[in-house]
Parts: sequence; C-alpha cells; structure tokens
Amino acid sequence: MKYISTRGNSNPINSTQAILTGLAPDGGLFLPESIPVLTPEELTGLLENGYQLTAETILGFYLTDYSPGELEKMLAQAYGEKFDTPEVTPLTLVRDNLAFLELWHGPTCAFKDLALQLLSYLLTSAARKNGLEKEVVLLVATSGDTGKAALEGFKNVPGTKVIVFYPEDGVSEIQKKQMVTQEGENTFVIGVRGNFDQAQTGVKTIFANRHLQNEMEQAGKSFSSANSINWGRLIPQVVYYFRAWSGLIKQGKLKPQESFNIVVPTGNFGNILAAYYSKKMGLPVNKLICASNSNNVLTEFIRTGVYDRKRSFYQTISPSMDILVSSNLERLLYDLTGHNPRAVSDYMEKLRVEGIYKLTNEQLIVLNEGFWADFVTEKETTGAIKEVFEEFNYLIDPHTAVGYKVYKDYLKETGDRRPTVIASTASPFKFNTGVARAVLGEQSTLDQDEFSLLKRLSAFTGVKIPQGLMGLEDKPVLHQRVVNPEEMEGTVREILGI
Repeated sequence: MKYISTRGNSNPINSTQAILTGLAPDGGLFLPESIPVLTPEELTGLLENGYQLTAETILGFYLTDYSPGELEKMLAQAYGEKFDTPEVTPLTLVRDNLAFLELWHGPTCAFKDLALQLLSYLLTSAARKNGLEKEVVLLVATSGDTGKAALEGFKNVPGTKVIVFYPEDGVSEIQKKQMVTQEGENTFVIGVRGNFDQAQTGVKTIFANRHLQNEMEQAGKSFSSANSINWGRLIPQVVYYFRAWSGLIKQGKLKPQESFNIVVPTGNFGNILAAYYSKKMGLPVNKLICASNSNNVLTEFIRTGVYDRKRSFYQTISPSMDILVSSNLERLLYDLTGHNPRAVSDYMEKLRVEGIYKLTNEQLIVLNEGFWADFVTEKETTGAIKEVFEEFNYLIDPHTAVGYKVYKDYLKETGDRRPTVIASTASPFKFNTGVARAVLGEQSTLDQDEFSLLKRLSAFTGVKIPQGLMGLEDKPVLHQRVVNPEEMEGTVREILGI
C-alpha cells in the first residue's frame, strides 16, 4: 500500500514513511492510494474475533510494511494490560436500538488511547525499518485528550521526545492535571495563551518551516505528529467501528446484512472520518451523524457546504470539541472532489487566506448522502447527561451527551429507528464538573473543585473512578511553562537545543 498527499505534490511513499513523516511535505495529509473493500465473507469472518485479531486484520490491509507477526506483537503490547477490560471497547446497550461504544477504558480514560497506545510501537518500528538514527520529536497540539494519551504512549520511549501544546484555559481541570503531572525524561508540556486552533496553527507552522527542518536535520532530529493528521494515529480508530457492528450482531440487535447508524461527537473530524473509512471498507453503515457543540462549524458545513471559521469561539463543558479548524476534513475533501488534489489545495488556500470556502452543489449532494449533522447548546448538553442517567442509569461525559442529544434530534427529524451506536469518547469522570452539575444539581456543586466532585459523583452514582484518575490530585506538577502562540517555535528550539 502506497500513500499519497491530499494536495498532490508529494511522491507516493510506504506506510512506515507516512507514519514517520506525519504531515506531507506539501502541507497535505497522507492517505492510501485506495481503500480496501472487504467481501461479505471477510466481514462475517470478523465476528468471532477479539479486539486484537480484528485490529490485526484491518491494519494488515493498510500497514503492509509490517509483517503479521510484527503487528500481532505490537497489538498485544498496546491493547493488553493497559486497558481495564479485555473487550477493550465494550458496547453497552441501553435500549433495543441504541448502544454506547465505550472508547475510554485505556490508561488516560479517553478514545485517543486506542490509537496512541499503538502509535509508539508503530513509530519506533518504522524508524528502525527506514534506518533512521535521528531522534523523533513528536509535536502535538491538543484540545485535552490527545496530549495526555501521546505523553503516556511515548513516555520514556528511546529515541523520542514528546512536546505537547495545550490551550492554558481551554481544557478541564483534570485534563490539565493529567498533562502537567506527566512523568518521563522525554516529555514536555506547554500551555498556550489562546485556544486550540491557535495551538494547532502554531504546530502546523512549525512543521512547514523548511529552515527549521534543515536545522533539525543537522542536529540529528526529525519531527513527526501524534495528532490525527498522522495516518498511524487515524487508522487504528477504524477498528472499533467494526467491533461495534460485531457487538450489535452478537447481542441480537442487528443481522450481518442490515445497516446501522453511527453518531460521533467530534471537533477535529478524525473520529468520524475513521467511521467513514469503515463504511468505505464495506461496513453496512447508513448514516454518519456528526455531533457538534456550540462551535458548530461542522454542522454548517455538512448542512450547507460552507466552511467558515470566521465565527465566535466558545469555551464549553465539552472542551475537546472546542475547535473551529477541523484538520481531518481535508481527507474527506479529497473524496468529495473526486480525488482532485488541485481542488483540495484551492479549498485549503481559501480557508487560510479568506477563512471560508464553499463546496459545489454536486459535492454537497454527495456529502449529504452519507452524513447528517446538528449541534447542541450547553443547556442541552447538561440536560442530556441528566436524562441518560435518570432514564438508563448510565453515566456519560459531556462530549458523549452532545452525541446523544444530536441523535435524538436526528430521530425526531427522520424517524429512522434502525440500530444506532453513539461513540462514547471519554470517561464521565474526566469532565466531572459538567457531569456532577447535571446529575447532582448546580447549586450543590458550587465552589467545589473537580477532585472533590470526583468522589461525590462516584459515591452518588455508584460508578467507580477509573484507575487512571485515582490519586491524580496528589501528584506533583512537573510542567509549568506557559507561552504566547508566537513563542511556540522558540520554545521548541529551546527544548531541542537548536
């Protein structure tokens, strides 16, 4: 399998090179030259597989530079004892046609673990296969979850450094504490005075700096990415949608040939793009339902074909979705334009210069055939958390609540009652201020920090606090640096000594 750039000005490369590089030299995103389509027999053959064997099958189509034996070993290391359930991503049915796909049973309690626990093995193996003796520097912008998952996945991995930038006031207290207490000789965590889009733009600018790349080369270092712009970060996420389908069938809620819907709360479009690729591979998905919070740039895009980042930015109780520039959308644009890299480049240039672009009518029709979208207010998010707990005795985090409310809106508008899976992207305890206010009542949670609420929420609901969050409040802060967006490159240079 060869990988090409969405913008068409980079030579095709193999999977290990794509993983090592992260971002294509022309500024585009790597994607495979073709998407493999499973036969009905191959699909049903996955039903009896566990998580690791399903992952080995799916990844084997794409990561052809790794032998089956290598993949098997890496998957066993990534998805073994670090997850608190052997199912890895259990499917919880709350009624006949609705289930939550729990993606938060890894060490950092968020869905990013499913990719980043594996990426460290893929990346270090890729370096060996390409004879790369340079130090690999993972440069990460995070809206909260990717940063901690990357830090944990690459902690003390030889030959690597991890530099994470996060919006100083744009993550939950627990997300921040997870990052700033991170141990590891090769980990660096920096707050940015600004929002996630500013942090993400700063990282992309550093990647695109050819002069800096030359200096890195001379210093024996090279950049790579742990964000979902890296294909090695994105492709592992495809696996759990196959597991969701398998779970519905095993629970007797779906027949192999019947279609189902997938709801994904998303900001950077990576998690729902993984679901899109699972559909392209033959999974019988009817609609991909894109759920947004008040930062509803994706809702407008899917409904109207207009992508306009020139809008107010809101800090919400679902902060991992507080994003106005959805990087992974570029890969979908490549398909919508009929694999036309010039058209993709034009759209991206318009977004960079003018802050807006618009699909053609034909492209919008194709988009709406596969996607449906809506957004949720803060009040509706809180109401959804409360409703799910009271109706199903099931606790969800604010991001998952956004998905649930959008699903209800979809049901009301379309009447489509086929089985539906909602991607539950984080443990409710990771964002427990918003969850506690919904479940316990706002007045009873005033003037209490997240760690006090952690214990109260657990005691009230009877749900155990995840191991990854136990004792977090007592850990010493190891990373205290905060910078302005324009200081990000200088900070990287200082850390790397160049």
